[in-house]
Amino acid sequence: MAKLTESFRNIFKIQELRQRILYTAGLLIIVRFGSHVTLPGIDAAVLAEAMRNQAQNTLFSLYDLFVGGAFSNAAIFALGIMPYISSSIIIQLLGAVVPYFQKLSKEGEEGRKKITQLTRYGTVGVSLLQAWGVSVQLSSISPTGAPIIPLDVQGFGFQLSTMIVLTAGTIFMMWLGEQITERGIGNGISLIIFIGIIARFPNAVLDEYQLVSSGARGLIVEIIVIGMMCLIVAGIVMVTQATRRIPVQYAKRVVGRKIYGGVTQYIPIRVNTAGVMPIIFAQAIMFIPNTVLTFFPDNEFLQSLAGYLNYTSLPYSFVYGLMIIFFTYFYTAVAFNPKDVAETMQKQGGFIPGIRPGKHTSDFIDNILTKITLPGSVFLAVVAILPAIMVRFGVTSNFASFFGGTSLLIIVGVGLDTLQQIESHLLMRHYDGFMKSGKIKGRRF
Repeated sequence: MAKLTESFRNIFKIQELRQRILYTAGLLIIVRFGSHVTLPGIDAAVLAEAMRNQAQNTLFSLYDLFVGGAFSNAAIFALGIMPYISSSIIIQLLGAVVPYFQKLSKEGEEGRKKITQLTRYGTVGVSLLQAWGVSVQLSSISPTGAPIIPLDVQGFGFQLSTMIVLTAGTIFMMWLGEQITERGIGNGISLIIFIGIIARFPNAVLDEYQLVSSGARGLIVEIIVIGMMCLIVAGIVMVTQATRRIPVQYAKRVVGRKIYGGVTQYIPIRVNTAGVMPIIFAQAIMFIPNTVLTFFPDNEFLQSLAGYLNYTSLPYSFVYGLMIIFFTYFYTAVAFNPKDVAETMQKQGGFIPGIRPGKHTSDFIDNILTKITLPGSVFLAVVAILPAIMVRFGVTSNFASFFGGTSLLIIVGVGLDTLQQIESHLLMRHYDGFMKSGKIKGRRF
């Protein structure tokens, strides 16, 4: 404990690190402030009543978790950073199948700048579409007979202003994320999502407390439920971090009187090479049907269809899980190319014992990667649908969403990644870090 306290003191002894942390904290405060500024023309009191009655256990309540409550507040940051993530996903998918984007990815820094610019343009398009859906949905909500938007305000003008404000809010948040990455500490986009999830933690705990205090659930049962959730999720996260090591033998080479090589190294292949990206990919796609359905609030058939897209329903969990498995294989294929690994090994004089270099090595690595990705993808799917399962056992939606699914992976991954960057600053200036080894394994998404 004393060492941990000393490490925190050392953080503020380093001027650059102190400035970066304070700069990051300041921008994140702006993000949270924007999550409570309601859109023009909306009755905040009626909106709060509507969200209490209609937003529980829906896919939009899950979306609201990732934007820190901004969606339920109909705030100027209601769309959060999700349109940017959706645009990034589209660009990555195009990069796997479209030659133009494949060419850009191989052009180094210039290609990266072009891809970043195209991602920004895509963010504007996705934001406008989602903002239009939000404006239509808000116009149709009237929980107590009184609409949340006065009749004299509704119409094309309200929809246009909402689209402009929400799109501008998303672009501003994207800019804040880039500023944090460049001048602050940690990955800005990830931290914006991270702070939004953390902000819901007090409400999640309060919901569970009220459930126990009202007698709706016994204290012993609550402790057992929380314990089971933590154990199951912790076990799944540990399994998905497991790796399979492939031995690589480097042949001896004699140059003059010196002998090079003759050592064995290992290629680590993670069971969960794709990280949290498959969940984000699948979730972004699952949001699309609900976004489309918001354009038809008066169509009974389409609204009944929306019931099957409730994130606690079995059809949703089944389709969602299959999509995560698919995207795990897809993203793994993009992130880890066995052919490139085999070619690099052959150029460096390395080989896998018992396997011929070249295509045979590539096929061998690909076979192992395919086999170990399956359990990783299944575990990832279980993590994602865990909140829906826990809600069916009586756990409140806020609490289940916070301790399960993407939330947990984001919290742990972003926390470790940020801590790793702080650790690096401390070690560069010869201060003791948070770990004796000076190495903290983090993950960015």
